[in-house]
Amino acid sequence: MTNQYVPPKVWVNEPSSANKWSNINKPVSGARFEKSLPVGEHALQLYSLGTPNGQKVTILLEELLALGVKEAEYDAYLINISELDQFSTGFVAVNPNSKIPALVDNSGDEAVNVFESASILVHLAEKFGHFLPKSGPARTKTFNWLFWAQGSAPFLGGGFGHFYAYADEKQEYPINRFAMEVKRQLDVLDKQLAQNTFITGDSYTIADMAIWPWYGNLVLGNLYSAAEFLEVESYSNVMRWAKQLLQRPAVQRGKIVNTSWGDINLAERHSAADIDAVLNSEK
Repeated sequence: MTNQYVPPKVWVNEPSSANKWSNINKPVSGARFEKSLPVGEHALQLYSLGTPNGQKVTILLEELLALGVKEAEYDAYLINISELDQFSTGFVAVNPNSKIPALVDNSGDEAVNVFESASILVHLAEKFGHFLPKSGPARTKTFNWLFWAQGSAPFLGGGFGHFYAYADEKQEYPINRFAMEVKRQLDVLDKQLAQNTFITGDSYTIADMAIWPWYGNLVLGNLYSAAEFLEVESYSNVMRWAKQLLQRPAVQRGKIVNTSWGDINLAERHSAADIDAVLNSEK
C-alpha cells in the first residue's frame, strides 16, 4: 500500500484541505465571537437549520399546531453553520456543544435551554402531551427507537454522508465501511416496519419524527444522491413508510423551515402564514 497514513505520536490539528465542511470544528469548544441571538414574540424560540436533525423538531412543532395546540407556536431562526453562527456567544449559551437544533422555552417562570434533537422532542412531547405514550411498554418502545435513531444516524450522516458526498476524494474503505452499516440499519428498519404501520406500532410518535428526516429522506432520494448506490428500493417497507409520512401536511411544512436551498425554502418562520406563503407560491 502506497501513501499510507502513519499517525504521529501526538495528534496536531492541521487543516487537511480547503474543504469548509471538514474544517468547521476545532478540538476545543466555546464561543468564537460575540453575537446575541434574535428573540421573537412566541414562548418557544428555535435556533436551527433544516438538516435532518433540525427537521425533527420543526415537524413535531407543526404536528402539534395541526392538532390545535396553540401554545406550540414558535419562532425559528436560521443558524448558518457554514457561516459559523453556531459559535456565537448567544448560541453557545443555549447549547455549549455548538450543534443545531437548540430551543429556548420561555413559557415558564424561568427560561429553559434545550439541546440535542431527541431531548427537544421529549421536552415538547411531554410538555404538550402528544406523540409520546405516558407510561408502560409503549413508552419504552418509543424511547428504544428514539435512541436507536440517535445512535445510528451518525453512521449515516457523519460517516457515510461525509465520505460519500463531502470528502475531498472518494475513498473505498470508509465508503464501503459506512455503506454496509447504513444498509444494515435500513434492513433493521425494514423488518420493523414489515410488522408495523409506524415505527413502534399503530401510533405515530416522536420515534417516527426522529427517524424519518434521516432514513425517510434517504430512501426518497433527498439525501446525498445515494439512493441508487444503496439500492433503497429494495427496502420496500421503509419506502412505504417514508412516502406515507411525506403525505402528512405537518411533515411537508416542517421540512422546509430554516432552509435556504432547494426550490422551496424558508430561512425563518414566525407564523403559519410564513409557511403558507412559500407553499402557495409553488402551486
